[in-house]
Amino acid sequence: NIEVRHVLTYEASEPPSNGSTGAISLEMNQSMIVLPEDKMQPRLCDERVGFFSVEMTDYGRDEQKAARRCYITRWRLEPSDPEAWARGELVEPVKPIVYYIDPATPMKWRPYLKQGVEDWNEAFAAAGFKNAIIAKDPPSPEEDPEFSPEDVRYSVIRYFSSPIQNAFGPHVHDPRTGEILESDIGWYHNVMNLLRNWYFVQTAAVNPEAQRVKFEDEVMGQLIRFVAAHEVGHTLGLPHNWGSSYAYPVDSLRSPTFTATHGTAPSIMDYARFNYIAQPGDGVTNFMPRIGEYDKWAIEWGYRPIPEARTPDEERPILNRWVVERADDPRYFYGRQSGARIDPRAQNEDLGDDAVKASTYGLANLKRIVPNLIAWTEENGKNYDDLEELYEQVVAQWNRYAGHVARNIGGVYETYKTYDQEGVVYEPVPEARQREAMAFLNREVFATPTWMLDADVLRRIEHAGAIERVRRLQVGVVELVLDPQRLARMIEAEALMGDATYTPLEMLDDLRAGLWRELARGEAIDPYRRNL
Repeated sequence: NIEVRHVLTYEASEPPSNGSTGAISLEMNQSMIVLPEDKMQPRLCDERVGFFSVEMTDYGRDEQKAARRCYITRWRLEPSDPEAWARGELVEPVKPIVYYIDPATPMKWRPYLKQGVEDWNEAFAAAGFKNAIIAKDPPSPEEDPEFSPEDVRYSVIRYFSSPIQNAFGPHVHDPRTGEILESDIGWYHNVMNLLRNWYFVQTAAVNPEAQRVKFEDEVMGQLIRFVAAHEVGHTLGLPHNWGSSYAYPVDSLRSPTFTATHGTAPSIMDYARFNYIAQPGDGVTNFMPRIGEYDKWAIEWGYRPIPEARTPDEERPILNRWVVERADDPRYFYGRQSGARIDPRAQNEDLGDDAVKASTYGLANLKRIVPNLIAWTEENGKNYDDLEELYEQVVAQWNRYAGHVARNIGGVYETYKTYDQEGVVYEPVPEARQREAMAFLNREVFATPTWMLDADVLRRIEHAGAIERVRRLQVGVVELVLDPQRLARMIEAEALMGDATYTPLEMLDDLRAGLWRELARGEAIDPYRRNL
C-alpha cells in the first residue's frame, strides 16, 4: 500500500487560532491499496435482510433490460478447516477481522471497547466461526514499527478528544464485490455525555445507578461497550434495523428474566436504547441492549459460506429459503431506516410492540423523575447547568413518546416479500390502533403537561420559557398528525377500504374535539392550551 501525508492550507473566515492569518492548515493522509486479484464471491442483496450494499448496472447479463445488481458488503471470512466446518464444528477463519484500539484512547475505557468488538463472536458462531473478530491493544514501536491508525492495513477504533456527542462506524469495500477491506470506527469523547443523558432519562425512575450526574466507571464502561458493539455492527455490513424492537411485547420488557436474557430488542442495530418501560417494583436490573437474535441471524445469512453454490445466482434460492423459514417470526423482521417513517414499527428510540402502552409506561417514569431532578443533580458549589440539561432531556423524551404514538395515525406497515410468500407488502395500520393513538395524544400530549411544569425546577434554570416550550412541542405534534403525506395515505386507505379504516374526517373530528375541548364543556382555557 501507499501512504501519502501532506499539509494543505485553506482560506478560512474563522480560523480556530490566530484569526489575523485568515487561513487554516491541515495535515492530511491518503492511503492507496491495490484491490485483490482473487476476487471474493459476492452475495446478492435481499431487502428482507439488512445489509449495506454496492450496486451496479450489469450490461453483460442475458436480460432484456439494463440489469441492476446489488451485492452486500461483508468481510471475507473463509473456514481454516473446511472439513471440520462442514461437520458443524466451529472453526477459526483463515483471516480474522482485527480491530486495534487507538493509542490515544484513555486506558480505563479500552477493556470495554474491546468487549464491544468481541461480543460479535457470538453472532459469528451462528455462521460456523470462532474467534472471527478480535480486538487488540495498539502495538508498540518495537512490536510493529509501521503501525499507524491512518494506515489502510489496520482497522482502528479511533478516539477523538472532541465535544461532539456521537460515534460512527464506516467501512471501505471493494466496489466490484462488496468485500470490506478496512474500517476505522470513530468515537468522540463527549459521546459519554450523550450516554449519560439517555441512560438517566430512560432508566433513572427505576435504576439507582442512573440517579446521578456522574456514573460509576463500570456503568459508563458498559454504556461505551454498547456503543462500540453497535458501531462494529455497521462495520460488519449491518445498517440500522429500526423495526427490531417491535418484536418484543411491551409487558415482556417489565420481566427481570426476559430482559436479563434478551435485552431491549432482538438487534443491537436498532435505536432501542435503554429500557424506559420497566416500572418500580418490577425488579428489572438489565436496561441495556445486546447482540440479539436478529443480529445472529443477519450475520449467519451474510457470512455463512455456501460451498455448493459457485455463483451469487446459485446462492439465491438457498438464501431465500433461509429468509422464508423465518418470515413469520417478528424477531427476524428488518425495518429499514427511512426518513419518511411511514411504518410505525420502524422508528428510532422506541421499544415494544405497542407504542401507546410503551409510551404510557415511559411517561409514568418521567413523572417520577421530575420531582427528583434537583436531588439527583445537587452538588454544593455547582450551578444548575446539569439540572437544566437533564430537564431538557425529560422534555425531549416526552416529545419522542408523542412521536412514536402519532406515527401510527395514517401509518402503513411495510413488510417486504417475494412471490413465494403470502400476503401484501403494504398494509395500513389497523383502525383500532390508529384510534388509540389519537386518544393518547388528546389525553397525554394536547392536555397541559402539568407534571412537567415544576416551578421549583423551572425557576432555577430560566426566567421564562415554559409556555413557549409546551407550545412548540404540542404544535409540532399537531403538524406531524396533519402532515400532507399522512393525510394523503389516509385518503387513499379510505378510497380502497371504505369504512374499514380510520378516515381523515374521523381523525380531524377527534383532533378538533381534543384541541377545543374546553369550548364544548364550558371550561376555562389555561395559558398553555390557548396556544392550541
